[in-house]
Parts: sequence; C-alpha cells; structure tokens
Amino acid sequence: MQRKKPVRYSNRLSYSDLLGLESKYGGEMFGPIPAGHRREFFKDKENVWIWYEGWTNPAGAPEEMVIRYEVRPAGVFKRVDGEKYKKLSGMELDNFRNAAKSYLKTMKTKLYY
Repeated sequence: MQRKKPVRYSNRLSYSDLLGLESKYGGEMFGPIPAGHRREFFKDKENVWIWYEGWTNPAGAPEEMVIRYEVRPAGVFKRVDGEKYKKLSGMELDNFRNAAKSYLKTMKTKLYY
C-alpha cells in the first residue's frame, strides 16, 4: 500500500489565506497567547515584518499595538504604533534576527513543507 504525501497548503489556499496562517503560526511561536488576546507575527513584504497584539483592557475597551520592522541596507528599523522609526541594535537586534529565523523555519515545517 502506498503512503499518501502530506497535503501542501500552499497549493490550495489563496495568498490571503496563507498570510492568515503565517500570522497565526508566527504569533504562536512566542508562547501561549493569553485569553482575550490576539497575537500575530508575519513577514508582510520582502523586507517588512509585522508584530500585532490586540486585547481588551480591564475597562472593556479594545487596545492594540502594532510594530513594523523594516530590513534596510543600513540596518533593521522598527516603528511602534506609527511613531518614528528607530534603528535596532544590541540584544533587540539579536532578538529580531532570532525571531525571523525561527519564523522562517516554522513556516517551512508547518506550512510550506
């Protein structure tokens, strides 16, 4: 009896569906997501990465934080909630690099195998 090959999601889903799965898997890479929270981490464009966190505060109002990372020839820059870009350095830069590598490995094993 022949074994079936695993289904390749990338052959059946739209770009939007794939991006949704990438952001879901990316958000789960950093540990459990607290109840009532939504977390996403994904590569949006060639050199742009997005971290999104959404939750409801104790008063019941929705809150969110969006961090945009841009990888440029001069370094990696981040912008939090639309503020000015700041260049990453030191441990923060190392953490971003490790997260990006982990993300790519996760996508390769969970989604695009």
